[in-house]
Amino acid sequence: MLILNSGGTFNKKYNPLSGELEVAYNNSAIEEILKSVDFKYDLAGVVYKDSLEMTMDDRKRIANIIMESKDDTFIIVHGTDTMHLSAEFLAEIFEDRKIVFVGAMRPFEIDNIEASLNLGIAIGFAKAIKENGVYICMSGHVEQWNKIHKNTKFGKFEVAI
Repeated sequence: MLILNSGGTFNKKYNPLSGELEVAYNNSAIEEILKSVDFKYDLAGVVYKDSLEMTMDDRKRIANIIMESKDDTFIIVHGTDTMHLSAEFLAEIFEDRKIVFVGAMRPFEIDNIEASLNLGIAIGFAKAIKENGVYICMSGHVEQWNKIHKNTKFGKFEVAI
């Protein structure tokens, strides 16, 4: 299993100089969560961006890493605003891999419980699922990418009915 970090709110940190939340150019939030796990996961930082700034080139970069990897299971930490677009893009390319997108509505630095829970669920799901596919893990749900959506009015993900 390979965990790929593309940034997003999950990784944001407060900048006391600007007063803004910024995506950190490191994997510290994920590394901190993984300290509590008695297993070594491969982790790579790919793109450190808010998902609203993600481009097609960024998605292609993620796809290339997946193509070149010896792994068949991937966790992608991604911002929630365009997570579905990246998931759709990878679903069109990969039928022979398990890819689980995960993020957080609040930064790990502000609320470490949500991010930790989401990442833990994503890892457990990725280990347990037998079927290849692209999934989204958010708000206590894990579903195929096209069966879950972000409800911006309530600030959570919901399973499509």
